[in-house]
Amino acid sequence: MTTTTGVRAAAQRLDSATILGVPVPPVRDLIGPEDLESAYAVQSLGTRRRLAAGERAVGRKIGLTSPAVQQQLGVNQPDFGVLFDTMDVAHAPLARRPRLLQPKVEAELAFVLSADLDLEQLDAISVRGAVEYAAAALEIVDSRIADWDISFADTVADNASSGWFVLGTERLSLEEFEPREIAMNMTVDGEIVSTGTGSACLGDPLNALAWLARTARDLGQPLRAGEIVLSGALGPMAALRPGALVRSEIFSGTQTLGAVDFTWEQS
Repeated sequence: MTTTTGVRAAAQRLDSATILGVPVPPVRDLIGPEDLESAYAVQSLGTRRRLAAGERAVGRKIGLTSPAVQQQLGVNQPDFGVLFDTMDVAHAPLARRPRLLQPKVEAELAFVLSADLDLEQLDAISVRGAVEYAAAALEIVDSRIADWDISFADTVADNASSGWFVLGTERLSLEEFEPREIAMNMTVDGEIVSTGTGSACLGDPLNALAWLARTARDLGQPLRAGEIVLSGALGPMAALRPGALVRSEIFSGTQTLGAVDFTWEQS
């Protein structure tokens, strides 16, 4: 099977999961478990299909920022996917959102950009100035791959295992806190299911943003002003069940910086 044929077959397999609402076998048999270029080519085909269907790209998400998860999948770098307007719980009605197949939830810090990130020098210091504000966020991750049986290539091809996202209403200025120093707890129906810190996200969520900015720039798709960036999980993901109230709070010392709530309501 040629690479081009494999990429197309993988994209079609993932599309069928979305259309039929049934998870599919991994796509690594079609593109290889570690073929980064082919995996992003599959993701690109999926992005083009969604744009052609009228969805609008509103940002990016970063995945695999935890060293433990990287070790589990045998990789030494994060990955990224595209955020679409239909994934935004606060603005997209349920009927427009992608169908969830095997959702889980994780707490993150989101950045909203005020400037393009297409400079030659892109590091944690330079990207800080391009952040309009940060917000507590929940990402409802999902996989079109049956039983979450994923390799690095599988999750990249599947738009970094994306589902929905929701941002908290508090707009946090980076002049008021250091992302690497925050703490997080996430509860489901009042029970703590995940805790973490900013330093668990590549040492600093701004490091994750800088990595994405460099990667997107080098691919000719730089981050732009107004885009939302989910910077990666601050702690372990948790199971998600319909009707449960998920809440994440972000702290700096004893001060609560922001919070975000989500309940999975099914049609």
